[in-house]
Amino acid sequence: MSNSVIDKSSAIGKGTSHGNFCFFGKDTVIGKGCLIGNNVVIHNGSIIGDNVRIDDGAIVGKLPMKAANSAVTKEQELPSAKVGSDCIIGTHVVIYRGCEIGKKVLIADLSTIRENVSIGDFTIVGRGVAVENFCKIGRYCKLETNVYITAYSELEDRVFVAPCVATSNDNYIGRTEERFKHFKGVIVKKGGRIGVNATILPGKTVGADGLIAAGAVLTEDCPDKKIMVGVPAKVFRDVPKEQLLENQGWKE
Repeated sequence: MSNSVIDKSSAIGKGTSHGNFCFFGKDTVIGKGCLIGNNVVIHNGSIIGDNVRIDDGAIVGKLPMKAANSAVTKEQELPSAKVGSDCIIGTHVVIYRGCEIGKKVLIADLSTIRENVSIGDFTIVGRGVAVENFCKIGRYCKLETNVYITAYSELEDRVFVAPCVATSNDNYIGRTEERFKHFKGVIVKKGGRIGVNATILPGKTVGADGLIAAGAVLTEDCPDKKIMVGVPAKVFRDVPKEQLLENQGWKE
């Protein structure tokens, strides 16, 4: 007798295998050639592409929790979680319902991807990263270990975020009713880069090919192709020409 629970309505593609003590809920769709580890939970209606690896203890399609005093989590009907083909989902990753992951994305161990999040093709999400709800992450991005992307943020294509970067969306720090009118995450334009342990304050924009130095605190927008350093961060100089996206020889 199998020690996994697989709903009869699930569709599992040819060549897909799974480990012990898995749960595949109602109307789940799992593509061909997938490798699914032990203790994996795939909730109702979730859609997994072909050749996806999902490691031990991962959860796909989790329903969000709403605290009584939550400012950003909303009661809502959410679409199925979708994971594109050729992705790698690490150990104990949690992907919420209403999340859409592109193809050839790597989400490393212990990361959390909240509801109403999209992640573009070929992006790497490092170990222990948290992407909060209502975020959009572009293609070919790299979010390194322990990055925190606050709710209502957008990162365009080719964005690089170094370890332990923190972002925020509440200038009122949890006080006054006024804050509910002004929640706004951060925007990082195409090719923007953020150095290790930098902090980006609510509503701030990192311009295209902009660079925020390690340890900086961004309290004003960063112009395109500029380096900003310090606390608070100020424009230091231009990004070297050889570092600009246009000079990397990348086709996409």
